[in-house]
Amino acid sequence: MYSGRTGVSEVCDANPYLLRAAKFHGKPSRVICPICRKEQLTLVSWVFGEHLGAVSGSARTAEELILLATRFSEFAVHVVEVCRTCSWNHLVKSYVLGAARPARPPRGSGGTRTARNGARTASE
Repeated sequence: MYSGRTGVSEVCDANPYLLRAAKFHGKPSRVICPICRKEQLTLVSWVFGEHLGAVSGSARTAEELILLATRFSEFAVHVVEVCRTCSWNHLVKSYVLGAARPARPPRGSGGTRTARNGARTASE
């Protein structure tokens, strides 16, 4: 960009929905925008997962992420930094959250066994 090979419009291309999410769901970072150098970047967390339903593909606050992690099984979180002044954005990190699924007992172990068709068992 600074060498003239890439235009500002090519790197400052944040979707309006991302900019809105930064305003309402974002968390200010301590990093100044590397492009316009006018303001601190805002971190936005996006959630994706098949079990999330309509929530999948939306921005969430840190508090909402904690709540979602206790209610849903595994889902992905993508953290994007965005400049609300020049619209520069960059994926910072991705990680997985979600409630652990309860372990299932192995097949054939535990539980009560009954004989088929009312047949007697050796223990009767």
